[in-house]
Amino acid sequence: MSHLNRRQALRLFAAAGAAGLTAPILSACSSGSGSTANNPALPGGPPVKIGMIVPLTGMYKDFGNDMDNGFNLYLQLHDNKLGNRDVQLIKVDEGETAESGKAAAEKLIKESNVLALTGVVNPLTMLAVRDTIETAQKPLIGSNASPASLQGVKYIWRTSFVATEPGQALAKWAAANAGGSLAVVAADNPGGDEEEVRAFTDAFKSAGGQLNGSPRMTPFGGKDFGQVLGQVRNSGATSLFAFYSGASAIEFVKQFKAARFPAGFRVFAPGSLTEGYVLKQQGDAAQNIYTAMNYSPDLDNATNRRFIADYQKAFGTIPSSYAMASYDAAAVLDKAIGDATRNLDSFTLNAAIGRLGQIDSPRGGWQFSQSRTPLQRWYLRQVRADGAVLSNVLTAELTTLG
Repeated sequence: MSHLNRRQALRLFAAAGAAGLTAPILSACSSGSGSTANNPALPGGPPVKIGMIVPLTGMYKDFGNDMDNGFNLYLQLHDNKLGNRDVQLIKVDEGETAESGKAAAEKLIKESNVLALTGVVNPLTMLAVRDTIETAQKPLIGSNASPASLQGVKYIWRTSFVATEPGQALAKWAAANAGGSLAVVAADNPGGDEEEVRAFTDAFKSAGGQLNGSPRMTPFGGKDFGQVLGQVRNSGATSLFAFYSGASAIEFVKQFKAARFPAGFRVFAPGSLTEGYVLKQQGDAAQNIYTAMNYSPDLDNATNRRFIADYQKAFGTIPSSYAMASYDAAAVLDKAIGDATRNLDSFTLNAAIGRLGQIDSPRGGWQFSQSRTPLQRWYLRQVRADGAVLSNVLTAELTTLG
């Protein structure tokens, strides 16, 4: 498993920053997507409308910002074209609820008549829009929410991962490194965190791990973890699996640090616990937390090196996995629109997506599985400080899932 030396990565980021945020971004020919967008000699076609459903307001807004950045970066690198066609990107606010997300999808389909849709942060939104998308026969390239209960779809594709996979990827390594019994804490999320927790605990026990009692569930959206952390500290557990994201992840990590667990006590989690903007808010409290994720900025491949340099230049920060998955959603549409039949419509586009094969991605090459989610590698990361930078440093390759 190859990854960038942290000092090399910092030098790369610094070089990109020194070029200035207004410096020209790399040309489209550097992306290597293989679509007609990279060959101006090939004929294009009329403009296409792509609908983006992301939170522009509310508690999921930071996720939406990263996804918006990732998709728009790809467009900037390709002269605002997908499949050699000019793009009209229409963004609608997903909001915080399944109802607002469903209304956004219906607006894009009925009022804007988009060719395809992308985005979606909230798992409840993904479940709520299922029938809308399948009935309209408009491809949705989801770039975050991917509940395991979403099955049997024809027009919904996801460039992120099935929600149960981070726990499954981490379980064997956690069982070998728990040092005794492991406690599990997670939000009682109406979006279905029980699936994710069960996937981890089942795989953990199958790998010989010892659980410390039943999973301890906390109120969804809650920010007071003193009681549950006290229970874990007094339980005799030697490690902890925590499943939180967003504002809850920020508070959980800070309060865990303040609770002063014994030296050597380990925290394992899906990547969302320390991913993207939350790590900046957690600061040093997140040090040494281990997570499983499908991406790390220090992956050493040519596509990722270009991606992090371009993203740093455009936005002044290092990309998250949310930005990467949205960047890949644009790459999927680029390649599929370019490969679709001459009479491009939503039906022929969906068929072209099914024929794509491997996607050249910052995470490494991947392709859609039968479930319309990526068949991809999973990585173990540890939060470490390197100079002034706190990052999820890639330490090992865990498994391939999809």
